[in-house]
Amino acid sequence: MQVENTRSHVIPFIEKYKPIKGGERVLEIGCGEAGVLKAFIDKGCTGVGVELEESRLVYAREWLADELRDHKVNFISKDIYKVDAQQEFGGGFDIIVLKDVIEHIHDQKKLIAWMKEFLNPGGTIFFGFPPWQMPFGGHQQLFGNKVLSKIPYTHLLPSSIYKSILKKYKEDVVAFMEVKETGISIERFEKIVDETGFKVVHKLHYFINPIYEYKFNVKAKVQSPLISHIKYVRNFFTTCVYYLIQKK
Repeated sequence: MQVENTRSHVIPFIEKYKPIKGGERVLEIGCGEAGVLKAFIDKGCTGVGVELEESRLVYAREWLADELRDHKVNFISKDIYKVDAQQEFGGGFDIIVLKDVIEHIHDQKKLIAWMKEFLNPGGTIFFGFPPWQMPFGGHQQLFGNKVLSKIPYTHLLPSSIYKSILKKYKEDVVAFMEVKETGISIERFEKIVDETGFKVVHKLHYFINPIYEYKFNVKAKVQSPLISHIKYVRNFFTTCVYYLIQKK
């Protein structure tokens, strides 16, 4: 699913700004099982994947055993803030990818600013994330309760009320409250990009997230230009945004 989505949507989005010719070094932060990274490797890039959950990298190493053997990819099982960039990355990167990750990161401004240190000249950073205020911005679709998992916008309730609902229905209070703490809006993201010395070189807002093609058999749909230009309101009706940024 992630491989196909990256081939069909993420890579073409990046190539609207800058072609990927092969040979680029790609870093994926929060790589999971490395489906996204796999698509870049298939295009001739070499990759490094950083993932906090070692259990997910077990599958990644099995799946990409040939690429590991051929030194096309390397994995680091660590919190991104604990990685020694100079020692463990082995150089800078032409493309850094954070897909469905920035909304889970604490101190997002710190991370985005830090990435300058290992981004090669002319390099770009790709972000794909759901705006916090979108219908399921709190990842409620992952609730164990089938009814509750289908109710939109519950994550926007005041923290005390939301927490009591999570407790009542025996959901993972810590995990879902953390998502509430780290969720990010379009406006906040763009502000952080500017304040950390980056500029947006390409962006695309989706009414229907491209990944829904594989999850729910619903075709991706770009957000209307009118909605995309209405600050704050757009967050409530945009299920996914793609951004490509570069140093100013």
